[in-house]
Amino acid sequence: MQELGRHFIFELYGCNAKALDDLEGIREAMLKGAVEAGATVVGEVFHRFSPQGVTGVVIIAESHFSVHTWPEYGYAAMDLFTCSSATEPGRAFSRIEAFLKPKSSTAMEVKRGMFTEGRA
Repeated sequence: MQELGRHFIFELYGCNAKALDDLEGIREAMLKGAVEAGATVVGEVFHRFSPQGVTGVVIIAESHFSVHTWPEYGYAAMDLFTCSSATEPGRAFSRIEAFLKPKSSTAMEVKRGMFTEGRA
């Protein structure tokens, strides 16, 4: 079996509420994390909600990294999807984890585009 990509889903609980509402801090952590993961950043979109919360996507040549925060629950959801075996999404996760400081987190990996070699 061959895979076209890896999709990592992270759940971060008990995060710092102030950090979860800091658009610039999250943006910086996501962009630095993407570079540290070996990804090629080609774009970004971030938005701060009123009264609180941030959503953001870093578009990479290899796919995308996204984050959505709920400061009122101390929670963040993060997806890191890459179609390059050279990209190390764990490095991007470590960067955002250091910024949000969750008390706990879970991770799940989903193989994307699984097919028998040479055949979709």
